[in-house]
Amino acid sequence: MKKEGLSKNRNYFFLVAALIWLALLSASLFGQYQGKIEGVVLDSAGNPLEKAEVIIVSQMSTSINYRLTTDKQGHFVQIGLRPGFYLVEVRKGGFSSKSFEVKVSIAEVTKVEVRLEKAQEMAERNLSEADRLFLQGNKFYSEQKYAEAVAAYQGALKLNPQQWAYYFNLGLSYKKMGQKEEALKAFRQAQSLNPESFSANKELGESLARDGNFEEARHYYAKAVLINPEDMDAFYNLGICWLNLGELEKAVEAFEKVLQLNKDYAEAYYQLGTIFISLNRVNEAIASLETFLKLAQAGDPRIETARQLLSYLKK
Repeated sequence: MKKEGLSKNRNYFFLVAALIWLALLSASLFGQYQGKIEGVVLDSAGNPLEKAEVIIVSQMSTSINYRLTTDKQGHFVQIGLRPGFYLVEVRKGGFSSKSFEVKVSIAEVTKVEVRLEKAQEMAERNLSEADRLFLQGNKFYSEQKYAEAVAAYQGALKLNPQQWAYYFNLGLSYKKMGQKEEALKAFRQAQSLNPESFSANKELGESLARDGNFEEARHYYAKAVLINPEDMDAFYNLGICWLNLGELEKAVEAFEKVLQLNKDYAEAYYQLGTIFISLNRVNEAIASLETFLKLAQAGDPRIETARQLLSYLKK
C-alpha cells in the first residue's frame, strides 16, 4: 500500500513538472513572436525627465494602446508588442509634446531617445487640450464613430497644426467615411510633416492610386517600401502602379518581391501571369496562373479569367 501511494505521488510530481515545463515553453515561444520598445525621455539639455507620460498606439488598430510613465532615469519599457508600426506620443507638464512612428519587429528591441523642449504657459495649455482631443478622437475611431472622431481631430489641429499624427488619424477617419478628397488632403499634410512615416507614405500612395493618379502614387509606395522593405502589401500596390503605368518589367520586379516575402500571395501570381502573357513568357505565365488557381479563395472573380487564359495558353 505504501508503494502504491508513492507511485501516485511520483506521477503527480511528473504531471506538475510537465505542466510547468509546458507553461515555460509556451511563454518562451510567445516572447519570440513579440517585440519591445525601450526608451528614455530627456529635456533639451539631456537631463532625464521623470513621470513623463508615454502613449503607444498601434497603427493597425487604435484600440491597441498602452500608457506608461517614465522612472527617475527617464526610462520606459513596453513588452509584448505585436510586430508592426506604432505611434508614440510623449508629453510632460511644462514641455511641448512630441509624437513619432516606430517599427516593432519580432523578438527585437526598438530603442528610442526623446528630447522635449520647454513650453510657454499658454502654448502648454493649448497642447494639453490638443492631446486630450486627439485621444478623444482615437476613442471615437475605435468605437467606429468616425464623424465624431473627425470633429475631435479637427479641434486638436486648430490648437496644434504641426502634429502629423493628428492629420494622419483625421485621414483614416475620412477614409472610413468614404470622403476620398478629404482623406487625401489629410494624408498629404501628414506625409509633409513626417516624410519618414511608413504609414503616412503608404496611405497617401493608396489614396492617390484609388484616385487614378498612379504616377504620383508610385513615388510614395516606393518610399514606403524603402522605410519598411518587409511590407508585402506595399510592394504589391507598387506593382499595381507600375502595371498601370505600362512599366511591365518594374511591375514584375515588385510582384516577385511580394512572393519573396510571402510565397502564398495569390494575387501576385495572377498579376505575374497576365504580365508574362504580355511579355510572351508563356511557360512562366502558365506556371503563375496555375499557382494562382491553387491559392485563390473560392469566389475570387479572377478565377474564371485565369482558367480561360490557361485554356488559351495550352492550345
